[in-house]
Order: sequence, then C-alpha cells, then structure tokens
Amino acid sequence: MENFDEYLRQGEPNKAEKAKVWQTAIGLQQVDGLTPSPYLIETARQNIEGDISLEEVKARIEQYYQQHAARAADDRTEEADKVSARIAEILSEQTFSFSPAAYVNIHKRLFAGIFPFAGVVRDYNITKKEWVLNGESVLYASAGLVHETLAFDLEQEKKFSYKGLTEQAIVEHLASFVSNLWQIHLFGEGNTRTTAILLIQYVRKLGFRNVNNDLFANHSWYFRNALVRANYEDLARGIYRTEQFLIRFLSNLLLQTQFPLRNRDMLVGADSSAASQVNEPGETAYDTVYRVIDTVNDTVNPMRDTPNQTMLRLLQQNNQLTAVEMSSLLGLSLSTVKRKIKALKSSGKLERLGSDKKGYWRVIG
Repeated sequence: MENFDEYLRQGEPNKAEKAKVWQTAIGLQQVDGLTPSPYLIETARQNIEGDISLEEVKARIEQYYQQHAARAADDRTEEADKVSARIAEILSEQTFSFSPAAYVNIHKRLFAGIFPFAGVVRDYNITKKEWVLNGESVLYASAGLVHETLAFDLEQEKKFSYKGLTEQAIVEHLASFVSNLWQIHLFGEGNTRTTAILLIQYVRKLGFRNVNNDLFANHSWYFRNALVRANYEDLARGIYRTEQFLIRFLSNLLLQTQFPLRNRDMLVGADSSAASQVNEPGETAYDTVYRVIDTVNDTVNPMRDTPNQTMLRLLQQNNQLTAVEMSSLLGLSLSTVKRKIKALKSSGKLERLGSDKKGYWRVIG
C-alpha cells in the first residue's frame, strides 16, 4: 500500500492519521481479491488533504457509479470503492459498542446497497473453497445456531479478565476470540472485513493505542488465511487446527514484533522446507505465487515461468479459480488477467467448460 506514503513521511498528524485509515480501508479489500479504482484513490487523497469530508467522498462515489455501471458481471470495483469509503468512515469515528447488534450493524453499514443481505443474518448453511486448504472448506456454524453462538462468544469475552496476563498471553487469547467469532460466519459474504473492523475497534478499546494497522493494509489476505487455518482440521490426514499464524499476525499488529507473514507457510500439504524459505529482498507478488506453486507441486523448477505459464500452473492446481482470484494471486490487474485468459484460449492452451458461474477451466497440453 504505497498510495498515501507521502502523507506518512511528511509527518502532519492529521493527514498521516487519515492516510493510515485509508490504507487500512483499501487494504482490507484484498481479503476478497478486490482492488479499488483510481477514482477512489484520488477522492481519498482529497479527503486526506482536507478538501472534502468523508460524507462528500461517499456521495461522490455513489454519483460516480450512477454514471459508470459495471461492464462485466464479475467486476466488483464498485463494491471495493464503496466499502473502502465506509470502512474509512467507521474507523474515523470515536465510538464503539461490543454487542451482537453492533456487529450486525457494521456489516449493514459496509454492504448496504451492495449485498441484498447487508446486515441480515444467514438462515442457510455455507461452504467456501479455500486456496490455503487446496479447495477444502472450513466447517462454519450451523445456520440455526449462529445467533446464539455470537451472543455466547461476545458475552464470554465481556466477562473475561485480562488482569495479570502477559502481553503474549493477551495476544493468544485475542487470537482465540477472533478465530471463534469469524468461524460463526454470521453472513453470506463480507464476514472477514466485518470481523476485522470489530477487532480494530476492540483492541483500541482495550488500550492498544499504537496498533500497527499497516498489517491490515498490506497483509489482509494473510489475516484471512490465518483465520481459515485456525478453524480447519482433518485428523485422518494429520492436519490440526492451529492459531500460530493468527498469533503471529496479532503479535505484529499489537506488539510491533516482526514475524514474517507468508501465505505459502499456511498451505495445507505444502512441503515445510520449501514453504518456509525466507523472502528474498524485493520479492514481488509474482515471485510469491511462483514459490507457492512449486511448493504445492513439491518440485523445484530451475527455469522461471512466464506469467502465462504461471497462470496455467495455477489453473492446473485449482481449475475453478476466478479471474479476480488470479488477479490477486499474480499481482496483476483484473483487465490484464482477462487479456491473458483470452490469449490462452485463442492459442488453444486453455478451455472453459460449462458456464462462467458454475463451470471450470481445462488446461490443454
């Protein structure tokens, strides 16, 4: 997240604080592989400069999308822009309520007009294929119990005493709390962003004044994958629930530690020796994906793939990846990924079987 670094370097407190809020708001969109538009970035700059208020930001974004409808069904830029502005607004407020109603209200504020179920608790069971689990899903709370489970978890947390705990013990307890909260998955979509906002507000309330929200700006996908690993187990394959990755994230967030945060370390079935390699200086998102694929295949490829070859290898591993997910994994824009897909299809190397929504990819040759 380099969009607003100049405001952090300049050191003007008001502008720096706004810039941090916007970096967090925009970075959190990566949990769903979303990227806000240049228009949102420019509008946010005007807010940081003090030229317009957050209300004006929201109004301009609404007006912009009244005039610029999405051209493709899978284009979620409008969602990224509107939710970023709403997160910035919530994080700029000096209020907080710790209750089921407040949690539901966060979701409603973030996704009103975007999801028809904004602020509506799900009444159906869900599964979600996870990249970090090689397509498996976490077992989420039963639809019939989500209300009671949320109320119980928040009430237990209210009663919990942090008195006498070491900083490490506090972090470990918070990891357990946020892991359990996320596993409920109260809504059909938007659970991770909603949980992240509640967590940021809650740790402020607990007195953590120097929260390193850069972690949410730069490592929000790691945060989500850590939540997944904290809630998944398959004893038959020797896979156990682990909060170690979430603890690393929260430790860096609250205690300013410097644990390396690498998504490839969390891959189920990954070769540990290959997955735990230290990042090379200047490693890019492309390099990370390249290493992840080699880890999944348990092979070492002495030749560096082209982006097209890497895309094909991704689709060999998961033939149901969307263009948005490939954009996030490869560190490329959505339009670039779509162009490459079109070229691969035209050259006979890639085929789409079935519908855009329910079909899958077939790599040829």
